[in-house]
Amino acid sequence: MVVARRASILVGTCSWTDKTLTDETDWYPRRSMSAEERLKFYASRFPIVEADSTYYFPPSPQLSRAWVARTPDDFTMNVKAYSLLTGHPTKPASLWRDLRDDLPADVATKRNLYAKHLDADALDEAWCRFRDALAPLVDADKLGAVLMQYPSWFVPKRENREELERMRERMDGLPVCVELRAPSWFASRDRERTLDLLRELRLALVVVDAPKASKLPTVLEVTNDELAVVRFHGRADDTWNARTGSAAERFRYLYSRQQLRPWAKKLESLGQQAREVHALMNNCYRDHGVRNAADLRAMVGD
Repeated sequence: MVVARRASILVGTCSWTDKTLTDETDWYPRRSMSAEERLKFYASRFPIVEADSTYYFPPSPQLSRAWVARTPDDFTMNVKAYSLLTGHPTKPASLWRDLRDDLPADVATKRNLYAKHLDADALDEAWCRFRDALAPLVDADKLGAVLMQYPSWFVPKRENREELERMRERMDGLPVCVELRAPSWFASRDRERTLDLLRELRLALVVVDAPKASKLPTVLEVTNDELAVVRFHGRADDTWNARTGSAAERFRYLYSRQQLRPWAKKLESLGQQAREVHALMNNCYRDHGVRNAADLRAMVGD
């Protein structure tokens, strides 16, 4: 952990299990390492990680307890919200079995389902189960934040602002950071309204470093004085909108030290406004993420 002024600046990556990292590099000492051994090894080198598998399949309390047991007492874990809860297409097979069994036949056979396909009680139960699954991390003081990453079609309009309000209620007192993938949230006419809403709801804005093709601006604003989060998506314009290949290939980009160096000052600036800053590399193709995280961490230390 690197301390800058009054804030703790934690640097890590958005995954520790990507197959391109485990199978195609020698960053881990052995390719035959178990899941437990990999997490212990990662946690011995970085103070924070983002769990992204929870986007594809919701976590269980047992999984959270395992994460707690395999990491040091001062380790921090951010957890990416289950796709169903952020308006993304969700595989029916990923849904809890009892909720899946209650789906109408025409919905259960769909390639993807959305929150709208569940009745109100089932959707409330999904939120409750996701939240309760994180209790072991909360009890161990290891949960950094839940990442709510909304898709590009989640644009600034009344019903989506109301959805953010409902989400805040459903997450109860859990720390939450929000990444808005629709650039229009930060267009001139909506920027301040967006920031004000996040501040009112005590939701930490996710600051992004992203390819120009995304049209996402880097908005260096703190909307919750407890937490600021920065996610680095690389700068590969040609793969940002790709719909083929793996997620790792989409973010296949290695930052140069020259590109990262200005971020050391930016993180310190965010740290003047928030108690804790999380800087997470999402360019998790092969060892790009861990290499860049080590680079940035050294720069912040300097």
